[in-house]
Amino acid sequence: MQIKTIEEINEIYDLELDKIVKTIKKNKAKRVLLQFPEGIKPYSTVVVDYLSGLKELKNIEFFIWLGTCFGACDVPLEVERLGVDLIVQFGHSAWKFGDKKIKII
Repeated sequence: MQIKTIEEINEIYDLELDKIVKTIKKNKAKRVLLQFPEGIKPYSTVVVDYLSGLKELKNIEFFIWLGTCFGACDVPLEVERLGVDLIVQFGHSAWKFGDKKIKII
């Protein structure tokens, strides 16, 4: 696999990075879980490096979910143990996770 820059990855997949940054800030999230479909998983660390390198997100703790992700209904059961307050699912539609305060974008 060829190593790609965040710009190259975003051009291919339209990651909506600006929307993610705005949502993290709006929700004052401190622990963010990132879920990727199989095709984007190889680039997950590049995405985390980019986001965590942004000045306005320097105190955010990011987690990468490496388990399966088959869509918005595939929220990991173990997510509550991580104590995340925001889930970002790349490539999927927004979906509410019951009545929890966890947001999914």
